[in-house]
This record gives sequence, C-alpha cells and structure tokens, in this order.
Amino acid sequence: MLRTIFSCKSAWRRAFSTTSRQHEKISVTLPEDSFKMYKVDHKPNLDMEIEHSELLDIFTKMTTMRKMELAADGLYKAKKIRGFCHLCTGQEAVSVGMESAITHHDHVITAYRCHGFTFIRGATVKSVLAELMGRESGISHGKGGSMHMFSPSFYGGHGIVGAQVPLGAGIAFTQKYLGIPSATFTLYGDGAANQGQVFESFNMAALWELPCIFVCENNKYGMGTSASRSSASTEYYTRAEYIPGIQVNGMDVLAVKRGCEWAKEWVLSGKGPLVMEMRTYRYGGHSMSDPGTTYRSRDEIQRMRSTADPITHLRDLIIDRSVATEEEIKAIDKEARKLIEKETQEAEASPEPDLKEFWSDIYIKGTEPSIIRGRVPSESHRFH
Repeated sequence: MLRTIFSCKSAWRRAFSTTSRQHEKISVTLPEDSFKMYKVDHKPNLDMEIEHSELLDIFTKMTTMRKMELAADGLYKAKKIRGFCHLCTGQEAVSVGMESAITHHDHVITAYRCHGFTFIRGATVKSVLAELMGRESGISHGKGGSMHMFSPSFYGGHGIVGAQVPLGAGIAFTQKYLGIPSATFTLYGDGAANQGQVFESFNMAALWELPCIFVCENNKYGMGTSASRSSASTEYYTRAEYIPGIQVNGMDVLAVKRGCEWAKEWVLSGKGPLVMEMRTYRYGGHSMSDPGTTYRSRDEIQRMRSTADPITHLRDLIIDRSVATEEEIKAIDKEARKLIEKETQEAEASPEPDLKEFWSDIYIKGTEPSIIRGRVPSESHRFH
C-alpha cells in the first residue's frame, strides 16, 4: 500500500530542490461560491493554511493519476485492455482532495469510474494497469478489470449502477455498531442519483444516524444523457430532503479538501449523515466506447479544459505563490511520466493469472464446498 504513496512523494522531492521550504505554509482564501449549503446555517471556513509539501504532494498525485489514465487510454486503443474502461480524466480533484482530508481509517466506496480512487487509496500504478489488462499482478489479480478494484482501505468500484450506495451505508453502520470513530464516503454519479436504492439508503442512514457521507460525483452526464434531461432536480445535494447537504466545487482540489474535512467533522460529531454533491466534469466519454462528443460539443469540452482544469488551477497557484518554480513543476511532471512508463512496462510484462484463480476468492477459506457446479449440471469444478 505504501509503495505508491512513497513513489509520489519521491517524485516531487527529487524534483523540488529547495527542500528547506517544504514545511512553510501559505494562506489561501477559497472563492465564495466554493460551497452551497442545504439545511445547514454555516459554510466551511473559506480561509485555510496548507504546507508547501502538501500542495506539491497533491499536485504530484493528480498529475500521476492523469498520466495513468492516459496510459490506460493508449493500452485500450492498442487492444491490450478489453471490455469496459471508464476513465476519470478531469475529475482528479475529487479523489485527491478527499484523500487529503481523511485517513486510512476512514472508508471510501464508489462506482465503476474507480481507477483514480484505487490509486489514491494506496494501489500502485502497476497494479491498476495490470488489472485493466487482466494480468496476475493486478490489484484484483486480473479478475476484476476496470470496474472491480479493491485495496485494503478501499471497498472498490462496482459495476451495478447505484448498488454500492447501500453497501456504503452498511460500512457506516458497522463503524457505528463497533464504536469506531471513522467516516464513510459513499460515492455515486448523477446518473445513479435517481436509483431507488439510493433513497432507501438515505432513509436508513437518517433513521440510524450513521456516519455516512453520500457523495454525488456530478460530472454533468449520465452516460450520454445530460443531468437536466434525466433529473427533475439537478441540485443533488438537496435530494435527500431530510438530510442536510453541501455542494462543493469539485474542480478545485482545495475546496474538495476543505469540504471533506467539514463533512467528516459533521458525521463524527453525531449529527447523522450528510449528502455532498461534487460538481465536476469528465473530459472523455462515459467509457472508452463512447467518443463523448455526440451529446455535447467539442467547444464545451475545450472550454472546461481551458477554464476549469483542476491540475492547471493548482499548478498556477503553486507558481504564483512561489511554492515552486515553473522548472520545478516541469521536473515533477517529468518524474511522474517516468514512473508511469516504468509501471506500464511492468504491468504489460505480468503474466495472465493461472486458471486456478477462477476458483479463488469466492469462499472464506475452510467454508468452500468440494465441488462448484458450472454452467450446466454436468459441468463441475473441484477445489484443490
């Protein structure tokens, strides 16, 4: 788990020559429109202080994540990745900002656009890309693919739309039942926001006052349908009605960090669940089979890239506030690219899993039956 975190920090430490400034802090005031509140009479504090080292770490993680997804894009187009593949390019601030606000004692579960979350929760780039290619060194040993990745502190991506939401409520229930002071961030998309099981989870979480933050990752489009065509109300942070809500600018990583800090404090203070809407944007299509330009214009995508890109926004802040020079930022970018190239090569070199892996990770050891029936009654497989 620590290998990727170490690699990210090593990248900026090697590039950032003036290490004596690492623990210096800058003061930042977030824009007034960073947050909107529902049934809450106060916003998160817009003023924050953050160390140079943390800013550079955040920047490195977002840069590495984007390059990882670009590598996945290339591998898919080279037909080395088959099946579904959902990229989070443009949405990096959500996972990285959230991670900077919580610890590995907190819990995260999301849908199938999960590569970034898997990486940021401790997986290596190699393990993510190998999983996409169905290789043995993948985070799920090549058996889960794009939609089903897990790490010790990440409960995975899930392929059934909205089905992870009740699971997230269950994780939060476990923490409350066991008296563990941790928060659970349960993510779903705007396309899943109308699912009945989402509202059932809202109801149970409110009744039991669970420490659950329901996070709608609103990237404006559910597959090829704009939010305004599928939802009578696109103010997703108000949709639970009886649960307070917060809307966050999900394209600003520092706003995400502050919003998630505030949300975690809310649920751990015993106030019950919270609904959070992250307003973000995906640059690519819903999946690799979707060009993403039949239901929106290229001008719209380019406008978002040029005016709201989360990595560019943070890069400009770092340079403008003299946290690092442009040359040091370029060095970080170069180190991230080298890391991606190395881990991609290692992932491609990994073998496919042995056939026996088809029968592993199904039952807890000692509880498995001696025989599993196959597709037809006459086809069976024995455990070894």
